[in-house]
Amino acid sequence: MNRFLSHATNRIDAKGRVSVPSMFRSVLSALDIRELYCFQDFVFPAISAGGPELLDRFERQIGGEDPFSPQANQMSLLIHGGGVFMKLDQEGRLMVTDFIRDFTGITTEVTFVGRADHFQLWAPQVFLERQAAAREERRLRGQRSD
Repeated sequence: MNRFLSHATNRIDAKGRVSVPSMFRSVLSALDIRELYCFQDFVFPAISAGGPELLDRFERQIGGEDPFSPQANQMSLLIHGGGVFMKLDQEGRLMVTDFIRDFTGITTEVTFVGRADHFQLWAPQVFLERQAAAREERRLRGQRSD
């Protein structure tokens, strides 16, 4: 298993930590990811998290641009200015910092959402609303999942 799939919601403990779902920890282990690169998603009110190769991919994209171009500067502003490295503790928990809370609106629970090569942290109700809206938009366009 080398893809982040599905979603799960876990409660934040009294010390501000949340357990990363075991299915996601298994992928992190299989891919030998020991440090998470986390960034404020470009579209959704979510924090995206993956291995350092996720940052490398964005930096290669920037490297293909004129370093003084608006596109390169905007991308750097998003991935460098809106990103941090984080580690799980020995029990597979992640500290839910102000970086996460302020951007997502997360309060007492975190919904972890698989996105294939990375996963996201969402406020549970916001995730459910956005997922339902995406499903409805595809239905209205006649795009089915089967």
